Amino acid sequence: MADARLHRLVNALVRRGLSVEVVGLGDPAGAPEGVAAIRTHPRQGLSRRLRDAVTMPWTASGRALVVIAPEMVPSAWLARRLRPRRRLAVDVYEDYAKVVYDRPLGPARRSAALAVVRLATALSARADVTSVADDHVPPSRARQRVVVRNLPDLTTLPAPAAPDPAPRAVYVGDVRRSRGLVTMLTALEQAPGWTLDVVGPVAAADQPWLDEWLATSAAASRLRMHGRLPPAAAWRVAAGAWVGLSLLEHTPAFRDGVPSKLYEYAALGLPTLATALPRVAALLAESGGGVVVDGADETAAALRRWSDDPGALAPLRAAATRWAAELAAQGSPYDDLAERVAALLAG
Repeated sequence: MADARLHRLVNALVRRGLSVEVVGLGDPAGAPEGVAAIRTHPRQGLSRRLRDAVTMPWTASGRALVVIAPEMVPSAWLARRLRPRRRLAVDVYEDYAKVVYDRPLGPARRSAALAVVRLATALSARADVTSVADDHVPPSRARQRVVVRNLPDLTTLPAPAAPDPAPRAVYVGDVRRSRGLVTMLTALEQAPGWTLDVVGPVAAADQPWLDEWLATSAAASRLRMHGRLPPAAAWRVAAGAWVGLSLLEHTPAFRDGVPSKLYEYAALGLPTLATALPRVAALLAESGGGVVVDGADETAAALRRWSDDPGALAPLRAAATRWAAELAAQGSPYDDLAERVAALLAG
């Protein structure tokens, strides 16, 4: 329910004047505001999730199904076929096949996951509307394909705030090794005086490592773990930080992508400290709103430079704020998708 892209999409549908019912997993308290109805199941084991993936699309009452979970696409597509008045829009927010290889799965589970991904991708192309998060995200061809970039929804973000008196970094997103968990905590150990707020769910495979670090690291008292929060609450935590972190590893899932947090950090006036993924590095070089680093040592060195000379962050903050304003002037791509969903309902 707290998924940021879900919130952006629902906000756009509500702005368009559509009545929205949300059916999904998680805490209903984290659901988007302004919806007509919310029905959720708790996040449980794999067998329960598979059952939910099959049944949930059939329980939705709307004339247009908007699906953002790949495991629900096959059932949603079948519901669309067997109920002729119903329409289907699928939002593909990642290259799921590459994401599968980013997860610590055994051979059998990886093969099963890839089979689901291939089926979901093929059926997504046959939806009435298929939105993708970037040009490179499959399916490359679809009945009606629209690129909906992961730009921030400014209605859910606080205004840029002055930096806190003491140096503080923030990370918002899924928390796992491939997304920089080990790198940022190792850097925190090497950057005395800095604190770090981490907002997001910790991957089960990485929780034992984190527990050990919290029990043994001298920097543990300078880390605050907030867990999964709705987007508005997550970004309230980020307000006033000195820098935002995006320390993704060079995996196939991330190499060609642009994390949405780059745009969201900028909208809060935060410079980004990021690893040198090709498109991320190009965007930060063009905007001037951040610095590229390689590994924990360089991350820690950048943090120490800024705590020694806080004024050096001012040009980066100004550049990030200018870049965010330029992006905001382009309008919301989610509004385009909402318009297409409205056209499906009118057709």
